[in-house]
Amino acid sequence: MRKRLTSILVLGMVLAVACAGIATAYKPTIVKLGNLELVLNGGFKPTKLPKNKLAPIHLNVSGKINTLNGTHPPALKEAIVETDKNGTINAKGLPVCTIGKLVATETAAAEKACNKAKVGEGITNVEVEFAEQSPFIAKSKLLAFNGGVHGGVTTILIHAFLKNPVSAAVITTVKVSKIHHGRYGTKSVATIPVIAGGSGSVKEFELEFFRTFTYKGKKQSYLLAKCPDGKLQAHAETIFRDGSKLVGNFVRPCTPTG
Repeated sequence: MRKRLTSILVLGMVLAVACAGIATAYKPTIVKLGNLELVLNGGFKPTKLPKNKLAPIHLNVSGKINTLNGTHPPALKEAIVETDKNGTINAKGLPVCTIGKLVATETAAAEKACNKAKVGEGITNVEVEFAEQSPFIAKSKLLAFNGGVHGGVTTILIHAFLKNPVSAAVITTVKVSKIHHGRYGTKSVATIPVIAGGSGSVKEFELEFFRTFTYKGKKQSYLLAKCPDGKLQAHAETIFRDGSKLVGNFVRPCTPTG
């Protein structure tokens, strides 16, 4: 059960990374395919950003996965996200958390063990529908920790502890790397295992990043962005186990300064 519930965390994290530096607070971004619907919302501050240099941002993002006919949504398989080259994650010099410190820990214990490496928090719900049973929602608080930077890849560790009706500590990772693909400069890839034997599916999440820290005597921010041309954007592909794929291109305005 512990492994199978990982996708709750992966989707929340990947979509949050996808929206880093992208203002979605104006209206929700809605992506549809057949009976599936993904709704994203959130925003960042400040919305006025320097034109030629990176500046700190504070990000919040939320999302829901719905079916138009109200049935149980299919399970996620993989999420691939490319984000604007004018936004980035800055983890150099930030304290690091390891998986060993998070295994078999409840939320309070995980936060205590890796508090210095914490980069965000939120909540998530997953719907589980077993055969011949009514569906139920498993809820959890999300804690995001810096897992370090190695070989140009930034690792993010996400911890949750699911209680009633499921009791399990869940840890997953997201790998973020630099790319050179036109407008896009960052790629995040998550491979998602089966949830509860195929009976569990993500329904909604909220995640907020807010971390600042000091490195070599200078104040740093975990998320940075600039606004050279009045917009920031991302491209995301979310693949489900039934073969469905939601593809979204998100373009949002920003205000260049300086």
